[in-house]
Amino acid sequence: MIDRITSWDPGHRGTAVKNVALSEDFFDDHFPSKPIMPGVLIIEGMAQLSGLLLEEGVRRDTGKNIKALMSIVERAKFRLPTYPGDTLEYEAVGVSVNELGGRAKAQARIRGELVAECTLTFSFHEIHNEKLEARRAEVLALWMRGLDQHAAR
Repeated sequence: MIDRITSWDPGHRGTAVKNVALSEDFFDDHFPSKPIMPGVLIIEGMAQLSGLLLEEGVRRDTGKNIKALMSIVERAKFRLPTYPGDTLEYEAVGVSVNELGGRAKAQARIRGELVAECTLTFSFHEIHNEKLEARRAEVLALWMRGLDQHAAR
């Protein structure tokens, strides 16, 4: 649910964008006559950015190859609907990290207006799957390429 990362400070803060297109599969059912992006998918975008932010901070600081699994969503609030054609701007800020997991506060905005916000808690698990790690690195490189393009502007 992320198209590109636009700023990146592992473990501390990151931003990303998602361009919401009418061609997204979820709009077929949500809702055919008035397409609105499901709130759970907005949370998913915030969780992807937040989990990756915490994972990369731990990897950088400790060298541990961990995966952050979302375990708690707190105080989720949805303030405005998201429609096809909108660009969601995600922001995640690391709140706390220890050997077991971490927390991040996340927000989604459209043109600077707050759409959704929540606090996310993740548990950390060591990765022992080469295919999963290879796929993770591939997706991260794709999202980071967006960061390189953004930084060049």
